[in-house]
Amino acid sequence: MLDTATAPRSSEGEDAVDPLGLDAGRRRATAWTLGLLAALVATVVAGVGVGAVPVPAGTVARVVGHHLLGWPGEPTWSAPVDAIVWQVRLPRVLLGALVGAGLAVCGVALQAMVRNVLADPYLLGVNSGASSGAAAAILFGVGAGFAEHALQVMAFLGALAASLLVFLVARSAGRVTSVRLLLAGVAVGYALYALTSFLIFASGSAEGARSVMFWLLGSLALAQWDTPLAVVAVVVLGTVALLTLWGRRLDTLAIGDETAHTLGVRPERFRLQALVVVALCVGVVVAASGSIGFVGLVVPHLARRAVGGRHVRVVVVAALMGAVLLVWADVLARTLFAPQELPIGIITSLVGAPFLLVLIRRLHATTA
Repeated sequence: MLDTATAPRSSEGEDAVDPLGLDAGRRRATAWTLGLLAALVATVVAGVGVGAVPVPAGTVARVVGHHLLGWPGEPTWSAPVDAIVWQVRLPRVLLGALVGAGLAVCGVALQAMVRNVLADPYLLGVNSGASSGAAAAILFGVGAGFAEHALQVMAFLGALAASLLVFLVARSAGRVTSVRLLLAGVAVGYALYALTSFLIFASGSAEGARSVMFWLLGSLALAQWDTPLAVVAVVVLGTVALLTLWGRRLDTLAIGDETAHTLGVRPERFRLQALVVVALCVGVVVAASGSIGFVGLVVPHLARRAVGGRHVRVVVVAALMGAVLLVWADVLARTLFAPQELPIGIITSLVGAPFLLVLIRRLHATTA
C-alpha cells in the first residue's frame, strides 16, 4: 500500500523536497546540453553539405566515416566530392565550431570577471593586438621565417603582447581589479586599432589593405587539417573544461570581491588566472580566424536565460550555443553571395547589433 506520509501529493510537496529548485535546474541544464549536442551534430553535417556544390547528408556521413573508421570500404562517391567534404568543408566547419565555442566561454568568463554584462573578448584588446600582428605580416612581411604560418604566428604573438600590456596597465600595488581591467582593455584596444590603421596607411598597398580588412572582419577560409586546427581544438576544449571546473569561483566573482573573500576565494589572484586563460584562448582563436565580434557578447546572455546564472552550467551551454551559431554564420557568409564570400564578422554583427540595442534598452529600463 502507498505510504501517504511520504508520497508527494502536490506541487507544494515537491517544493518542500526541493525548495531551491536545484533538481529542476539540473534537469533544465541537462535537457539544454543534450539538445544542443544533437543540434551541433546536425549543424556540422548540414554545414559540410551546404555550398556551391551541395552534398547530401548521407554522403557527408559516409565520407567522414570512411576517413575516420574505414567504413564503407569502397567509396561510392567521386574524388571531387571526397575532396570537398574532407579537405575543404569539414575542417572549416570544425574550426567554426571551435572558434564559436571559444569566444562564447571567454565572454562568459569576462562578464563574470568585470561584473559587466556588456563585456566580451574585445574588452581585453586581444583582438586589436592580433590584428596589428596580422597587418604587420600581410603588409610588411614580418615573420616571414614562419613560412605559410606567418600570418597565424604573428597574430598570436600580437594577441599575447596585447594581453601582457593590458595586465601591466591594470596591475597596481599587486592587484588587478575589475574596473582597472576594463579601462585598461579599452585603452589598449583603441591604441592597437590605431596602430593597425597606421600600418595600412603606411604600406601604400591597395591589395594588402583589402586583405587586412577582410581578415579584420573574420574568415574561416584558412582552415586546414594541420597543426593550427589541432592547437585551436586543444586550447578551446581545455578552456571550456577549466572554466567549468572554476564555475563556483566565477559565481563568487560575479557577485563581488567582498563575497568572494568571505567564501575563501582570492579575487585578485583568481582574476589574474582567469585573465591568462581567456587571453590565451582568444589569442589562439583570433590568430586562426581573424576578429569576429559579438559572439562573446550575445551567447553568454542566451545561455544564462536558458539555464540560469550558475557558471558550471552556463559555460557548457554557452560553448555549444556559440559553436552552433558560428557554423551557421559561416554558412551564410559563404553562400549568401556565392561565389563571393562575405567576412563572417559582418554576419555576426548583423545578428549582434540589434541584440545589443535591446540589451541596452532593458538595462536602461531596469535602472530607471
